[in-house]
Amino acid sequence: MPIWQTLAATIAAYVLGCFASAYYLVRLVKGQDIRQLGTGTVGGRNAGRVLGRAGFVAVGVLDALKGLLAVLLGRYLGVEGWWLAPVLLAVVAGHIWPAQLGFRGGKGIATMIGALLAYNYLIPLVLLVLFLVLFALLRSFTLGGMLAIALLPFVLLALAQPPSVVVSVALVAIVVIFANRDNIRARLSRRPSETS
Repeated sequence: MPIWQTLAATIAAYVLGCFASAYYLVRLVKGQDIRQLGTGTVGGRNAGRVLGRAGFVAVGVLDALKGLLAVLLGRYLGVEGWWLAPVLLAVVAGHIWPAQLGFRGGKGIATMIGALLAYNYLIPLVLLVLFLVLFALLRSFTLGGMLAIALLPFVLLALAQPPSVVVSVALVAIVVIFANRDNIRARLSRRPSETS
């Protein structure tokens, strides 16, 4: 069992996750603390409010990249199967709860997608299809995205994916949905005509 490799990969994944690209990019471009701007969150959507579309895209790519690198590093160290679950969780947790920023980070979606891309490139494609279908039905980016993430493990189970994949994705999905709970509540509290 690759216990030491898993431990090293998990710690490295958390450290990578803590690289809050929105925070550092806004510091670099504006000389301001993104936590004091917009919604106060350290993620792509708030970076987009502060820096525009280019900032949103840049942060999304950087956040996805750290998820991708974390899993690739784990695999390079020989971590596979069930042992990759803590690596996936650690990089997403580092993004959501970065130690150097007082555990106030982003929502974890882009980092999760990047990590899943390295884990199994087909999973983000399944997630995208789910999101597009649900967005078309609900006309809500937040609800469509969160419901797609919630349903993803069940779809993977139906597609006969290995238990290690289903459980790992389910654990990451739970963490991301928990991080987005306020957004979900806010969206659900609006009138149906306001959810689009």
